[in-house]
Amino acid sequence: MKFVDQVSVVVKAGDGGNGAVAFHREKYIDKGGPSGGDGGDGGSILFEADPQLTTLLDFRFQQRHQARSGQHGMGSDMNGRAGEDMIIKAPLGTLVIDETTGELLKDLSTPGELWVVAKGGSGGWGNMNFATSTRQTPRFAKDGTFGEEKHLVLELKLLADVGLLGFPNAGKSTFISRISHARPKVADYPFTTLVPNLGVVDYRDRKSFVVADIPGLIEGASEGHGLGHQFLRHVERCRVLVHLVDLSTADEGRDPVTDFDTINRELQKYSKVLADKPQLVVANKLDLPHAREALPAFVEAMNRRGVKVFELSGATGEGAQAVLDACARVLFAGPVEDKKFRLKGRRDETELTSAHEALEYVTAKISRGTGAKKTAAKKAAPVKSAAKAPAKKPVVAAKKVAPAKKPVVAAKKPAPAKKASPAPAKQKPAARKR
Repeated sequence: MKFVDQVSVVVKAGDGGNGAVAFHREKYIDKGGPSGGDGGDGGSILFEADPQLTTLLDFRFQQRHQARSGQHGMGSDMNGRAGEDMIIKAPLGTLVIDETTGELLKDLSTPGELWVVAKGGSGGWGNMNFATSTRQTPRFAKDGTFGEEKHLVLELKLLADVGLLGFPNAGKSTFISRISHARPKVADYPFTTLVPNLGVVDYRDRKSFVVADIPGLIEGASEGHGLGHQFLRHVERCRVLVHLVDLSTADEGRDPVTDFDTINRELQKYSKVLADKPQLVVANKLDLPHAREALPAFVEAMNRRGVKVFELSGATGEGAQAVLDACARVLFAGPVEDKKFRLKGRRDETELTSAHEALEYVTAKISRGTGAKKTAAKKAAPVKSAAKAPAKKPVVAAKKVAPAKKPVVAAKKPAPAKKASPAPAKQKPAARKR
């Protein structure tokens, strides 16, 4: 599959439908009034960031994208159908740039993110919307508006954590094939790598990071020599750069220190932000005897500049784990782990050399303090309950002296005697009979 990382496209949203001019006509209904419906809205164009895509090749074959327009309004108060939105999938890390002004419109860096790049036109109103008490037969309607049209430049910047830099044939492809499942083309001639390659490194403790291998740079790359600097955009997002220096070129009359300075000059010309990123210097191809002989001089030259050199043999894998550990320190923990932690929690100060040991010490100390507090609370619990128990009993006894309320209830119960009073009144008729 061909790798395409920059294309020009034209997007056109759908136009809105026009409103209709119509009047209601039905048997036995005289002067039914205006009945023109509204036009439908035009479809919009949206971009979706798809992590499954890795190239802009699809846009090379189809450079114009147009959404459907809205349907015109109709009579009998029928509105037109709205046009469907068009969703265009783009690779994760795509930059959407206005071709006319050069303005960056959107950076699609979130998986599944949807963004409206061109909004569809609005539908027009039918004449039924313009009827009033003084204008009962409007013979006009409103037309729909046009959808947006934009000329865009799509530029892909691969999302990676670590970027590999170096001269052609410096061993970048061999190194990425050693530390990941990526299988780029590897050969013994310059410019073997023509397109960027991505590889996922499975690190310790279920951690992983992405490594990007770009084609080699040469002197004058910023002026278009070699493959130029067109692929440097793919390492602009990287958090750390791994600069591979081929020490075997010392046998060919090339100076490794000069190669190191040449690459950094090209980075400075391309972007100052890219040149200021954290950089690991790796001396590669130490499995060759003449490369091993050139190592001390290169290390001494870098040490005078205050730069640490990592030793590596991409062919055998020697030193690869040390390079990965250095990358992981920057990615996951930052430069904090390189410092020594001094904790004051007991009489003898303990000097720890890693953040992991410091965290274990603090966690253990907190757990010990929490356990002591819980034990003290359990021992003090019976004393508190015993002190509270006698204080509650008199209060309960005082509340139970409520029998005084019973006579009140007994005094109210003689009320039934009043109901018995009508009984003597019923005996009066019997007295008359006698």
